[in-house]
Amino acid sequence: MTLVVNPRQAEVWNGPVGAHWAAHQARYDAMLAGVNDALFDAAAVAPGDRVLDVGCGAGATTRIAAGLAAPGHAVGVDISAPLLERARASTAAEGVANAAYECADAQVHPFPAQGYDVVVSRGGVMFFADHTAAFRNLARALRPGGRLAFVCPQPPGEHSEEARALGLFARLVDEEPGPEALAARSAMASLSDPERVRAILAEAGYREVAVTPVTVEAVWGRDVRDAVDFLLSRYPGRPLPAGRLAELEAALLPHATDTGVRMRAGVWLVTAVRP
Repeated sequence: MTLVVNPRQAEVWNGPVGAHWAAHQARYDAMLAGVNDALFDAAAVAPGDRVLDVGCGAGATTRIAAGLAAPGHAVGVDISAPLLERARASTAAEGVANAAYECADAQVHPFPAQGYDVVVSRGGVMFFADHTAAFRNLARALRPGGRLAFVCPQPPGEHSEEARALGLFARLVDEEPGPEALAARSAMASLSDPERVRAILAEAGYREVAVTPVTVEAVWGRDVRDAVDFLLSRYPGRPLPAGRLAELEAALLPHATDTGVRMRAGVWLVTAVRP
């Protein structure tokens, strides 16, 4: 990895949090798939494009970008070694030849100047230590007229069934978040204010900034029991007493459908152009 200016997030995503995401790659990819169409419609990746995927995780969006860009290519960048290991394995297994990965802090990584036509991110840009510096670095990597498109969480609201369920779960397990959990939560909310997003991107040199609300459905499990088991897997060694387990199952039951336990959440779809 090149220089890292956010060691706390590097610790988070190379520790138990990153290991859990890597171990449950298919689950997380399915959970986040609801934003893919909106993200890539906005990014307008075209054949021959060079695409940079920031915070690529296990590489699902990098592989989508590579498919849209062929005969161009896509590069995924992330600070999580466990997730990049999964990304490379999945890319090889799927025979995607025009996707590659770099373990790096995108805020300071020396990307080739004007080396990309499009920068995308599905929930990976909230974790920078300095957002303005990071987006300025990404602008340097874009050619003039290059496009930026990313998705980040909205503040929890009445649309966020997911936030309510996760809040209940945290209370039921008597969660006392440690430093890693607090760092991740704080970062997740760092771009939830659309006016702050606009100001950061303007300061970083982008134009035509648009912030659009999108409501998506996240799939948390095949059924209620499967969703509960997945939630519990995020807190190993902390089983719920029968009463609390029943309370959580009851809260998830209204979200059970024939195609899984689905809960709505709100995200911002952000687009901008490098002049």
